[in-house]
Amino acid sequence: MIEPRKLLKGETGDWEVVVGLEVHAQVSSKSKLFSGASAEYGAGPNEHVSLVDAAMPGMLPVINRYCVEQAVRTGLGLNAQINLWSRFDRKNYFYPDLPQGYQISQYKDPIVGEGAIEIELDGGESITIGIERLHLEQDAGKSIHDLAPKESYVDLNRSGVALMEIVSKPEMRSAEEGAAYFSKLRTIVRYLGTCDGNMDQGSMRADVNVSVRRPGEELGTRTETKNVNSLRYVRQVIDYEARRQIEVLEAGGKIDQETLLFNAETGETRTMRSKEDAHDYRYFPDPDLLPLKLDPIWVEEIRASLPELPDAKKHRFMEEYGLSLYDAAVLAADKRKAAFFENVAKGRDGKLASNWVTGELFGALNKENIEIGDSPISANQLGQLIDLIKDQTISGKIAKDVFALMFNSEEAGNPADIVEKRGLKQVTDTGAIEKIIDEIIAANPKQVEQVREKPKTFGWFVGQTMKLSGGKANPQAVNEILKKKLGID
Repeated sequence: MIEPRKLLKGETGDWEVVVGLEVHAQVSSKSKLFSGASAEYGAGPNEHVSLVDAAMPGMLPVINRYCVEQAVRTGLGLNAQINLWSRFDRKNYFYPDLPQGYQISQYKDPIVGEGAIEIELDGGESITIGIERLHLEQDAGKSIHDLAPKESYVDLNRSGVALMEIVSKPEMRSAEEGAAYFSKLRTIVRYLGTCDGNMDQGSMRADVNVSVRRPGEELGTRTETKNVNSLRYVRQVIDYEARRQIEVLEAGGKIDQETLLFNAETGETRTMRSKEDAHDYRYFPDPDLLPLKLDPIWVEEIRASLPELPDAKKHRFMEEYGLSLYDAAVLAADKRKAAFFENVAKGRDGKLASNWVTGELFGALNKENIEIGDSPISANQLGQLIDLIKDQTISGKIAKDVFALMFNSEEAGNPADIVEKRGLKQVTDTGAIEKIIDEIIAANPKQVEQVREKPKTFGWFVGQTMKLSGGKANPQAVNEILKKKLGID
């Protein structure tokens, strides 16, 4: 049993929230799972539909080997058991956009078994969440109800598109953990190249299972909220459902096992249908598909081709560059951002490089809604700017001014040239700094008396010196000379 990590206060006492996610990730593949039709996003209605996808009589599915490889690759990235023998089943239910009347999926014998991933929480804590299974299945089409007042339309472009359903164990205990898990899963599949993670296009979505219980009791009845496609909505669903269920139970009611939909405008869930169990779908092995048998050597070849994954990269950043867990996790969460950081940090102070990348650069990019690949400042240029701070050519404050000039395209090219052109070099001439300090001391006798009684006012002198020097005086030299002149230890 997972020990309670967070509890919610109800009117009658504490409650524990139990969360599990079933994430549907579209396989990055040019064609569908059982047909050669294109799986590309953005085509016109029913342009990417083969006879197999439309369930025409006599059409038989043929497995896409590349989709199988992508599922194995994902399983290895989740530190999961790869099952060398698996099979496909028919999951029977009716929807207008499911032309076969069943979905080809995997039930008792999935291609990937138990695994685990590490997630990072806001307070810097890391916890491990178990993976129950990963199985392959085909997507359904899409019903469209808002094109005409009395008609519905069906688009089968998604029919047959390959999905990986990744099922977590019910080991998350808050909205924060649920969102962090979903985010980490997205990061992993993007690193692996097995899913693009574009939630706005439906490439990745989560069915969110929530239940509540008194600490130490058996699991409560869960609800499942379908097709949640953003981290913010995952948080909202968990928060809302947990509070709703607690209110129902404390009022003497009971929770119905049901499938829900989330209304993003109201932040509430509503009933879609009563929750089906496995027997309701009448699973049976698909008679048109042979079981999948994987060659162990092929699996090991896939394992050998895996890139460095986020957790390994995070721990390496901590060891190699001396970064905190938080900074290392932020940088490792995106493959392109991690590569940018390493180019900046190469041969430099890793912590200083991290501060500039995660602070100044990411802040500016986020403000302007710019992706790291389109950054106005290259990794090489940012590295050169850091070099100017390190060799005391400019102060950190001046460096921020130079950064702003470069980022806003007011200046371009080598940061050293900008510093030279604008006369921004740091003043290290102690004689020049002493002259400024002597003028300040002579003009402010009251402050001189005060600082000797109240050393905390020392910062006023530092500020005045930096102001009169145009921010170019070397801060270390300023502090040393001021302390000597004012007689402060």
